[in-house]
Amino acid sequence: MSDVLPDRQPELRVMPMPSDLNPAGDVFGGWVMAMVDIAGSLPARRRSRGRVATVAVNSFVFKQPIAVGDVVSLYAEVVSVGRTSITVDVEVFAERHPERPLVVKVTEARLTYVALDAQGNKRPIEGS
Repeated sequence: MSDVLPDRQPELRVMPMPSDLNPAGDVFGGWVMAMVDIAGSLPARRRSRGRVATVAVNSFVFKQPIAVGDVVSLYAEVVSVGRTSITVDVEVFAERHPERPLVVKVTEARLTYVALDAQGNKRPIEGS
């Protein structure tokens, strides 16, 4: 049974290449984590109206492996805003087998970002 892509635009859409594979032939978990961090930072940057840095990976669940040729779509949503921090949920889906299209949820994560000023210090988020 396949999952369904969310009814909104992904923050990021990528296709892993052979150089992204581990010795078992699946995409490295670290590659997936990097893509999740990038995707999560985009709505955090928009909400904070500036620079952010990752301060915590609150949860990260690998549900299925990703393969070369999969189109990976990452969806990110702000779930809470504190005085200086923003928590974002990221869902990752793989679209595979274009001849028999199949969509599967491969990863989900929750990350926390902190808003930074030009000197790299924490700063308050407007409207929080």
